[in-house]
Amino acid sequence: MLERGIVVSYETIRLWCRTYGARLTGQLCRKTPSANDVWRLDEVVVLIGSKKYLLWCAANQDGYAR
Repeated sequence: MLERGIVVSYETIRLWCRTYGARLTGQLCRKTPSANDVWRLDEVVVLIGSKKYLLWCAANQDGYAR
């Protein structure tokens, strides 16, 4: 905002986040799953104390992880 000539304090940003953050988050995550969604499964093998652990993460085409 400073590049556009608008000076805003950190307190103003904090109040905006407090006021509008929940509403924006609700709108961003509102998309309902459909039959046409494409999911990918990421898998990572991690060694902890010479023991193998598999970590899995599923993400759709929009990047939302489940």
